[in-house]
Amino acid sequence: MANTRDDHSLGDHSSHLPQPRPEPLPGVPPSRAADDASPYATSEATRLLCAGAYLDDDFRDTVLDELYVHEERAVAPSLGIDAARVLAHALRARRLEACWTALLVSLWVLDFLLAQGFFYLFLLSCALLLLAAWARGGAMGPFRADYPGADGVTVTRRRAAAVLRVLGCLILLSYAVSALTQAFTGEPATSGLQSFAPALATGSDTSAAWFALVVPAMMATAVALHREHVARVLATDLEPETFADLAGDPAERFEGGRFRRVRALIRREQHSPVILYHDRHPFLGAGAAHDTWTLAVELRPREGGDPAPLDNRVILERIRPLVEKLRTSSTQGTASVQGAARPSAASRDRLRGLELDECVFLKVTGLRSRSFVPYGEADFARERAEAVEEGGEVRRHFLRIRVGAWREEVVTTVFVRVHTQGGMLMLEFAPHVLRPIRPDFRAVDRLSDSHRRGGLPGKAVWALGRTPTAAGQAVIHAFRSAAFVWRMYAGGYEAAIPDGPWISVRELGSDAGASLFQEMDVSRYLKSVEDRVANGVRRALDEAGWETGEFEQKVINVSGGGVFIESAANSAFGFGDHNTISNTTGTNGAGGGHGDG
Repeated sequence: MANTRDDHSLGDHSSHLPQPRPEPLPGVPPSRAADDASPYATSEATRLLCAGAYLDDDFRDTVLDELYVHEERAVAPSLGIDAARVLAHALRARRLEACWTALLVSLWVLDFLLAQGFFYLFLLSCALLLLAAWARGGAMGPFRADYPGADGVTVTRRRAAAVLRVLGCLILLSYAVSALTQAFTGEPATSGLQSFAPALATGSDTSAAWFALVVPAMMATAVALHREHVARVLATDLEPETFADLAGDPAERFEGGRFRRVRALIRREQHSPVILYHDRHPFLGAGAAHDTWTLAVELRPREGGDPAPLDNRVILERIRPLVEKLRTSSTQGTASVQGAARPSAASRDRLRGLELDECVFLKVTGLRSRSFVPYGEADFARERAEAVEEGGEVRRHFLRIRVGAWREEVVTTVFVRVHTQGGMLMLEFAPHVLRPIRPDFRAVDRLSDSHRRGGLPGKAVWALGRTPTAAGQAVIHAFRSAAFVWRMYAGGYEAAIPDGPWISVRELGSDAGASLFQEMDVSRYLKSVEDRVANGVRRALDEAGWETGEFEQKVINVSGGGVFIESAANSAFGFGDHNTISNTTGTNGAGGGHGDG
């Protein structure tokens, strides 16, 4: 681990395995490690992701699979959130759902035993309505966002959902009429809506008809109480002021041994400057790449000067103070706002909270446990000192600049890497942007408040209409829960060789786009940081006695998405679309070219 080869890895050879300087975390970590909460444990982004665990079953199950089942996977960097707290609420949401699922499955068994042929008629209608809900798209939890395009499905799927819904409702209505008729008259219905029903209920007696009415009514009651329970959790435990009290969070008080062990690992890794990554997505957790560029210039001594040696650390130390100055307001003294004096320190620009640190990316290869990763300050200092001057393919050092805006819903992170080798200066600029939290998660306060203000008749009607779909989902949830338990205990992941992260909780809960205001803010942050980084490199070159002209020209073109052309001899150019380029060279060596655009 301490060698200085270019292909650093945590496990290229057994002799290079890190020594277990930090004591490995035991099966049940001490309370100090478990209670080492993230500084972002109460951020708005964390709260909305916790709410998403109750609103979207797929999101919740994916979080559990990545963080809880696959214990061997390191957690992706959690920028602006606490992934451990999201996991705690995902586990609580699963426990809550498991209780109601067990109740609904029990009612299904009761209906199968007592409703006779009516059971199959009810099962068919539930299956059709469940397929309609799947075709409609969107989350299938107790609450659904109702903004335009919330489902995100095509017109064809919407039409298919409408057809399935009509068929399911007709069969369900036929089922209800048949059961009511036979329950009160003792004779099966022979006309009307009965024609839509198959001959499944033929031969059922009056008691079966009564059970065919009572059991679905009990299911509807269970569905309504489940929604009421979830709404109470969203409106109380996830209310902003209550959520700010980490010690009082019921989800955090869960005493499962596996949960406490995983939580300690997550909180140890998620904000560490040592980042364990996977080959396929090394910047996982930082969001989508945004105009990444690399610049290479030759180091030329200034004319008539004797340049001083220039290494990577000198350049980084020149960049750091310039970037840190972005935290201060450009105005001095006081500024007049509507005739009143206001201190310049009152500036609310998000650049004032800019975070700047250094991080080292490492592969997990060769470790036998996540607990042996060198996260201590002395270990990181050693890794940073070795990595900053190397151009390794596996271990990489970056200057990380982060701006969390919109209450940590829009996170802009810039990774800067400088390397000098063979008389060349390489500058890598890799911005990444985390988009806002999904709109259906951001609607949690409105959804819970609307439900709380709604009257009993509306809730009853919703429960009756939701019961067939929820009852069908309960059967699916039962199988999914069984598969979850099987993977967790039979997979042997807690003893598996560590792996890099495959999924970022923050990216999983992000929207596909952002508002124009948010995009404008991201552009401003990136341009500000980019200018300071380029200025820092230029100053470092200038102070060391190196030529800066070529760097200044190239950085303007490359950072703006253009191409720097160092020489135009014997060349032809074309601008615009659909170009035809030709180049001819005369006997005197002069070149000419033309392009038709």
